[in-house]
Amino acid sequence: MYHHPHRAGLFGLLICCVIALSACGSEDPVAPPEPVALPDFTGLVKHVSPAVVNISALPASQDSQSAGQGSDAPAPGDNPLEGWLRRFFDDRPQGEDGAPMPMPPGPGAAPQPSLGSGFIISRDGYILTNRHVVADAGQIVVKLNDRRQLIAQVVGEDQYSDLAVLKVDAKDLPIVRIGDPDKLDVGSWVVAIGSPFGFETSVTAGIVSAKQRNLASDQYVPFLQTDVAINPGNSGGPLFDLAGEVVGINSQIYSQTGGYQGVSFAIPIDIAMDVAHQLRESGTVTRGWLGVQIQDVDRELAESFKLKRPEGALVARVMPDSPAEKAGIQAGDVIMAFNDEEVDSAAALPPLVGTVAPGKSATVTVLRDGDRQDIDVDIEKLPKDINTRAAPEPAQSSEDKASYGLTLESLDTKARRQLDLTQGGVRVTDVAPGAGMQAGIEPGDVILAVGADKVEDVAALTDALDQADGPVALLVLRDGTRLYLAIRPDAG
Repeated sequence: MYHHPHRAGLFGLLICCVIALSACGSEDPVAPPEPVALPDFTGLVKHVSPAVVNISALPASQDSQSAGQGSDAPAPGDNPLEGWLRRFFDDRPQGEDGAPMPMPPGPGAAPQPSLGSGFIISRDGYILTNRHVVADAGQIVVKLNDRRQLIAQVVGEDQYSDLAVLKVDAKDLPIVRIGDPDKLDVGSWVVAIGSPFGFETSVTAGIVSAKQRNLASDQYVPFLQTDVAINPGNSGGPLFDLAGEVVGINSQIYSQTGGYQGVSFAIPIDIAMDVAHQLRESGTVTRGWLGVQIQDVDRELAESFKLKRPEGALVARVMPDSPAEKAGIQAGDVIMAFNDEEVDSAAALPPLVGTVAPGKSATVTVLRDGDRQDIDVDIEKLPKDINTRAAPEPAQSSEDKASYGLTLESLDTKARRQLDLTQGGVRVTDVAPGAGMQAGIEPGDVILAVGADKVEDVAALTDALDQADGPVALLVLRDGTRLYLAIRPDAG
C-alpha cells in the first residue's frame, strides 16, 4: 500500500505535538478527588441498639383497667400505629359519598399513649428522654430491646431543655457511650435510632447540617441540626456518631405537615448529661441568670453602633435588681463576648449564661460608645418567673405632629407610672409612610432612647433625629418588651 511521504511526516508531527502537550499538562495535574465509600452502619447498629428503648406514656386520665389491668404493658388492641396506617390501608365500609364510614369506638376505648424513644445511661436503670414524651403521663411503659416491658418513674423534668430522666427497676442493663459534640464537624455522618410512628428500633442516617442552632422556644439549647429522618416517635432517641457514641438527643423537627421534611434538631449530649446529672441529684436544674433583654443586631443597627458587621447581642433592657444592673451593664450595650466566648447573635448568649453556676463570676465584654470593655458580673440563679412585663395603657396628653411619618406625644406622669417608667418617653400614636414606617415603628410604640441617651419628650426626640448623619438606633417599648429599631432620618 502506498503512503505519501508528506502525509506520513505530517501525521508523525501531530503525534509528537499531542505527546508534548500531554507532557506539559502533566507537570501540574489536578488530581481527582479520592473516592469516598459510604459508611457501613450494620456493626454500629448491632452494638448500640440494646441500649435504646421505646417509651409509651399513657395519659393520666386513663384508668388502670385500660392501662393493662395492672400489667406492665398497654392494653391489648391499643395499637398506636392504627391511626397512621388507616390513612393508607383503609378497608372500612364506604358511605354514599365514597368516604370511609366512621368506626364506632370499641369497648373500653381510651386515649392513645404518647410514643417516644429514650436510651439507658446507667446499668441500674436510669433512662434519658424528652420531657414532652412523658409530660402529664399517668403511667410510663418502657420496652427494652430484649422485649421486656417495665414501668418507669419520672426522676425529674426540665422544661427549658425539654429533657426528662426516668428510672426502671432493673440491673445490669446495656448502656450507651457518651461522645463529644464539640468534635463533631458539619458534614459528619450521624445515625438515629428510635421508634418513629411506633416502629421500634428504626434506623435512619444522615449528616450534621449545622451546629449551635438556636430556636426561639429553647433559649438554653444550642441544637445540632441534621438531615437525619426524624418523625413522631423518634423524640428522645439517641443520635450516634460513627464511633457508636451518643452525641445528641433527637428532639424536634421543622415541618409544615407534621412529618419529616429534611430539617431535624438534636440536643447536644454534653448539655443533656449536665441536666440529667442535676435531675438525678436534686430533681431540678439550676441555671445562671444575667438579667438582660436582648435582640439581634441587624445591618442598620450595626452601622448605628459603629460595628463593621452585624454581630453581638444588643441589650434592650436591664432587669431591675439583676446581676447585669448591679454590674453596670446598660441598655444600648452590645454584648460581644461572654467568658471569652464570642457572641455572634442574641440567641448565642443564653446557653453561655445558663451553664454558669449561680454565685460564680463571669466576664461580659460589651461595646459601649464604640469602645470595648470587660465587665465582671456575679451570676445569680435564674428566677422561676422572669416575666416582668406590664401592659401599656393609653396616655392622656396632647399630640404633636413630627416628621419622619410619625405622630408623637410626650408621656405625662400618669402614663409613665402605668408603664413603670421613671422619666421621659414618647408614644407613637400614628405611623404614615416615611422613615419611621421603614424602620418598623408601629402605633403604640413608646420611644425611650436614641442610642443610650434617654428621650425626655417629643422635642428632644426630633432634635436627636434632625442632628443624625446616619442610621440611629431607637429604643422602643412595645407590649412590655424593649427592642432597638434602626431609623434613617434621611429616608423620610
